[in-house]
Amino acid sequence: MADYHIAQINIARMLAPLTDPVMADFTNNIDRINAVADQHAGFVWRLQTDDGDATALRIFDDDWLIVNMSVWERIDALFDYTYKSDHVAIYRRRKEWFTKMDSHYMALWWIPADHIPTTEEAKAKLNYMDAHGPTPLAFTFKQRFTVAEMLAAGK
Repeated sequence: MADYHIAQINIARMLAPLTDPVMADFTNNIDRINAVADQHAGFVWRLQTDDGDATALRIFDDDWLIVNMSVWERIDALFDYTYKSDHVAIYRRRKEWFTKMDSHYMALWWIPADHIPTTEEAKAKLNYMDAHGPTPLAFTFKQRFTVAEMLAAGK
């Protein structure tokens, strides 16, 4: 539906500080991969500081967790960016820089097209996923739900 966009959060626990040589290939590609997102069809918004990325933000009580949030016009646009753009090469290397998470590390949810999600809203979606798994209120690429299903579930 044109009145809604798809929001996403994903988090990752770093193996080392961003300044550590272990993280160099990750940090050296942040600007390039963010530019791919910014120029990708369907991109609306991403969380960032004045530095142009979100790596300095700590929204959890764990200093090793970094966060990525974005909004897209369509779920297929986000999927294409994630798995069919230059982003996928970096994504495939994630085990070089990040530990395996014991909880949900990604959530998708529908938002009104004029809404920018807060970090608190995004954290609540991850917590919801941990408690309930994928539902029309928060889900994954593998278990997608439509705007109509979200509205029927009562937002």
